[in-house]
Amino acid sequence: MTGRGASGRLDAALARQGFGPALRRPRGAGAAPLAGPALSPEEMLRFIDFVEELETEGELILPHFTPDPCLRVTLFLMRNHLDGKLTTISSLAIASGAPYATAMRRIQQMIRDGLIDQRPRSATGKTFSLHPSPEMIAAWSDYAHRIKLVIGKAFGLGEKGRAQDYYFGGSYLKAQIIPLPAARTTPLGVSAPLRILVHADPTFLAMDSLKRQFEHILGVAIRNRALSIDRLRLETLANAERAESAYDIVAVDLPWIGECAEKGVLAPLDAMVAREGVNRSDFQAAGWLGCLHGGRQYGVPIQTTPELLFYRTDLFAEAGVAPPRTTDEMLAAARALHRPERGLRGVAWNGARGTPLGHSFIFAMADFGQPVIDLKPRGDGFDPMDLRGERLRPMIDTAAGLAAATFLKELLDVSAPGVLAMSWFERVKAYAEGAVAMAYGYSLLAPYFELDPTAPAHGRTGYLPHPSGCGARPIAPVGGYVLGIPANLAPERRQAVEKSVRLLTSAEACKLYFVNGSRVCPRHSVAADPEVRALSPIVDAVDAMARDGSLQLWPRPAAPDFADITAVLGEEMHQMLRGEKPVRAALADAQNRADAVMRARGRY
Repeated sequence: MTGRGASGRLDAALARQGFGPALRRPRGAGAAPLAGPALSPEEMLRFIDFVEELETEGELILPHFTPDPCLRVTLFLMRNHLDGKLTTISSLAIASGAPYATAMRRIQQMIRDGLIDQRPRSATGKTFSLHPSPEMIAAWSDYAHRIKLVIGKAFGLGEKGRAQDYYFGGSYLKAQIIPLPAARTTPLGVSAPLRILVHADPTFLAMDSLKRQFEHILGVAIRNRALSIDRLRLETLANAERAESAYDIVAVDLPWIGECAEKGVLAPLDAMVAREGVNRSDFQAAGWLGCLHGGRQYGVPIQTTPELLFYRTDLFAEAGVAPPRTTDEMLAAARALHRPERGLRGVAWNGARGTPLGHSFIFAMADFGQPVIDLKPRGDGFDPMDLRGERLRPMIDTAAGLAAATFLKELLDVSAPGVLAMSWFERVKAYAEGAVAMAYGYSLLAPYFELDPTAPAHGRTGYLPHPSGCGARPIAPVGGYVLGIPANLAPERRQAVEKSVRLLTSAEACKLYFVNGSRVCPRHSVAADPEVRALSPIVDAVDAMARDGSLQLWPRPAAPDFADITAVLGEEMHQMLRGEKPVRAALADAQNRADAVMRARGRY
């Protein structure tokens, strides 16, 4: 893979696609990597899947095809590196597919060439774990970028001459303009009505407004019940206590997946996903990962909605202020635009006691580079899927916690009046009405100003990931909902309900929600639809964040006790922001209370 033959073949492939020598790897050492966005860890894993499948198909179909042990070693090492898994020399030899002696020679040669690092696993230094060296990681990243460029050029996936400007594995070829959902030709086979418990937000309101259309498509009456976020969680848990579920489908917030899986609230959907042919690669990676717990699938995404920073492009331009990328720039911009005499404040955010403020603090900690629990580092982020033992330990009274609390206190001086009573809707309402120059808000609430031509923010809004501090990478914490099936659903309804979930989360249905007022695109194919892209600039903004890895699940991990930790933080930080408790005391009390909850439940 790293020899002259592979390099020559890559050069030839690039040349055939019309790229000049400047874009091809020069011979010899010191070749500069291609410019452009690096693949995110999730996108890189999809690229590894692609290369493995390509190798497998060649071995199965092509005469005289010779598998490359070095390539297989590299794929195995890179996958384990991205997944945070240990690699031993014996497991690497098996992964190579070569006879053991041959595999060991290849591995030792790669070690001598500086492509594989050895790290002692014990104090004696007799056993080692193997890891891709920085040189291998850099070479593989460059290779992935180049192959992505070749594919993008060949299939016309890029825009404005940038053939790498797409998300690898996304369904950009599946549909250019997605059609309306087609009506079922056979009865759904379930006694009416189809009972759905959802969240009261624009996407589900769009679903409700389309109820008659979906009734026609599914061939069955539909009964929706929409609740606020806290009431929705309580009703979902209460429903699990019933002998038989009162709902066929429930909308579940991503951080609740762990709790719902652990308490047996939701039925695993692995078999349904396989049987119904759900295309996982079409979903944004963070949204799909959020459906998983303990390696099992507990839902299908219907919303993947990041929390963004909305900002008034006209006010920023008028004041000569650049869009903020760091927390310091955020505070400076808020101060520059905070003009109470004109009825304009700097920013609105979730300051209400309880769940809203708890989320604000958790996201602020993420802005300073740390999750609320002790997640394992992975790449330039954290692994939100390993939720066992010490990984569940709260990490509140820390340097990042202090930075987050201090940041929120400083925001108070340039915030909207009554910010400590604001939650999800109120902050966006203040922004839509022109009362603030910026607001943190989920993309799903953008319709409140995008669809109102009288709103001062209409047509004058830019979208950014959260500004970050302490050198952390700017990210957009992912929220949203999945459709799940209650574990206590009557068995005779299960098959029909599975087909309903498949249709309600399909690309055709997601486009229909968007056209009718939603501003959420959980699928790459929907985000690529020209009709969808023309409706809102938020589509391109969020899709770009998905492609560059800014959409991150780890700030809201699906820990079984996430709701309890959030509630504790929402209480302690509210006292702190009201001046009733010093910052350090609030952090210490929140840490101790959250830790007590986890210990009482035997988490560690």
